[in-house]
Formats: sequence, C-alpha cells, structure tokens
Amino acid sequence: MLLKDPEDDSMYEVEVMLGETDETHIIRTIEYWDNEKHKWPQRQHYAVLVAEHINRRFFNVIHLLSYSIPIIAVQASLIQSNDKRTLFFSKILDTYEDPDDGITAGDGTFNRDYWLKRAPWTLDAADALQSAISGIVPNPTLNYLKYYVAVEVSGSNYFWLHRRMHQKSLMGFRISALLQEEALSILDAAKISYTKKPKRIYLTTDNQMVEEHAETFRALAELVKRTWQKE
Repeated sequence: MLLKDPEDDSMYEVEVMLGETDETHIIRTIEYWDNEKHKWPQRQHYAVLVAEHINRRFFNVIHLLSYSIPIIAVQASLIQSNDKRTLFFSKILDTYEDPDDGITAGDGTFNRDYWLKRAPWTLDAADALQSAISGIVPNPTLNYLKYYVAVEVSGSNYFWLHRRMHQKSLMGFRISALLQEEALSILDAAKISYTKKPKRIYLTTDNQMVEEHAETFRALAELVKRTWQKE
C-alpha cells in the first residue's frame, strides 16, 4: 500500500500483516520502501509496518533498523465494546519524530561533563562534526543543552545532535527551501539515509560516519551557512 501526504511530498510505503509480524514481513516492508524510494528519489519515504502484534524480538530488530531507515511500526487491535467492534491503531515506534528544533539557547546549567555522563557518543559525534566543518564556518563551538549538543556559529545553532540508543545520535539542521534539493543530492551521493521535513533535515549518525564523510558534512555546512546568512 502506498500513501501520500497531501501537505508535503512525503510518501509512506505500508505493509499490513494479519497476526504476529515475522522476518518476511519486515523484509517485504524494507523492499517496498527501497523500490519506491528509487522510483521517486525526490520525495521523502517512510517504511510503515502494521501488524496485529509485534513481539519483543522483532520490536528490537525494527528498532535497530530504524537508525538507518525511516521506519514506523504500528500495532492494530480489535476492541469490542457495547456489541460494536472498533479497530484501534497504536504507533509503537517512530524514532524520526521531530525533536527540539535546535535553536533555543541554553541556560548555562549543562556542560561537557554532563554530556560525558549522559551520552559520550553524542559528544564524540559533535566533536567530529565541529572538527570537520572548522574551515567552512567561522569559529564553530559546542553549545551544551539539556537534550542536545549543538554546533554553534556566531550565536546560532547550525547543527544539533540528540542522544539515541546503541551509541547513535540524531543530527538535525536547518536548510532553506531553495537549497534543500542540493543538500539532498549531497546526501544521496554519499548514500546517507535522511528524513526531510520543511526547512529541516535529520539523519542518524556517529563520530565514525562524520569522519568517513567529512567532505559531505563540509558541503552541508556550506549550505547551512548560506541558509542562516539569508534569514
């Protein structure tokens, strides 16, 4: 099943299964998502898995996959009340939901030591990003906030990184509508999965990815700089 969001250019590839989900259901969902992504490369795609029951084993597998594929898991339940049957859907996994927008300034309460205890891998990714883009933007510094670490340039948070499980971080950045397609082309060329939102792009990363794709992040930093200069 293919669904389109009328509000933007998002597309949802939906696979529905009766009973419990299994490995074949997960594979079909990813294959369907991948096929449509190649047919419509300019659109943002989400893989959606719907089942009557998603047990703990497969929930863990889907959760791991969600770090590289925008995947949503929905559990369907049939509820009977007053001689009526109602189909109830509950979203049990969507790691690509929007976090904070990364623009709010910090209050000085949180620092590097706080993040060394909270999520050192997110700090490592922020350090790698700061190093990679140093020659592109003027004097990037790290801004430590309660829920994310931001790479700050001239008082504005150009990039922000939220802690995720399994030593991964969710990176976000603002991008103007005029520069968005160029940014997506850069990510596509590097084969980096992303989630596109109006004026924002998100991707899952770690310090190793940033270091291996340093040129990619430098190119993105140039576009982010142009975005902030125009706004």
